Amino acid sequence: MRATAEAQNAAENASVHVSKLLPGLFNAIGEDQRVNVLHIGATPQDTLDFFGRYRCKLHIRDLFADLPILQEAETKSEDSDAGNDPELSTADILDANFSELLQLPDDTQFDICLFWDIFNFLSPGAMAALMRQLRPHLHAKSTAHAFAMHNLRSPRANHFYGVQEYNALRVKERIPAAPGYMPHSQQALKRYLTCFRIDRTVLLPDSRLELLLRSKCY
Repeated sequence: MRATAEAQNAAENASVHVSKLLPGLFNAIGEDQRVNVLHIGATPQDTLDFFGRYRCKLHIRDLFADLPILQEAETKSEDSDAGNDPELSTADILDANFSELLQLPDDTQFDICLFWDIFNFLSPGAMAALMRQLRPHLHAKSTAHAFAMHNLRSPRANHFYGVQEYNALRVKERIPAAPGYMPHSQQALKRYLTCFRIDRTVLLPDSRLELLLRSKCY
């Protein structure tokens, strides 16, 4: 696996965030255990090196790069809904787009999902479609990590993340900024993330919320 140019650029001048929640993803994983990880976003070399310590299959899906595709599809589908086209719906079109972009192997179930702050850029309908795609690929012990905003009026957080250690992330400004910023409250995320429950949260100094998620799929 190779880090993308965006990921390589983001590695420069990055700060380190010591995470209280990240260990919750890794504590139960032995070095000899085979692990399936879904990584949403471009992948810096730190992350590749970290997961290289494990018997790990890293499934990299850069939905941040695909946001314009999803947003255009949602706009077109809403136009179709407004025209009462019986053959098209927003949900159907988003399902088809996520299926094409993710291309998740039929026989794969993820132990860990790293969403980073992708939920800040997805509409409720897009999150619902993402959950529908993920549900067959989660098991009862699947865990996930994400960032959200505590105060939706706070200045936009525009970060790029990499895993440096089991309890540490490298964080840098994302350049260019991802399009379609639309942060959601914690209460809203509880409704939208139908495959997960929010197990723990940590409020960070810049009003970001760090989230540890656990599967609701049994």
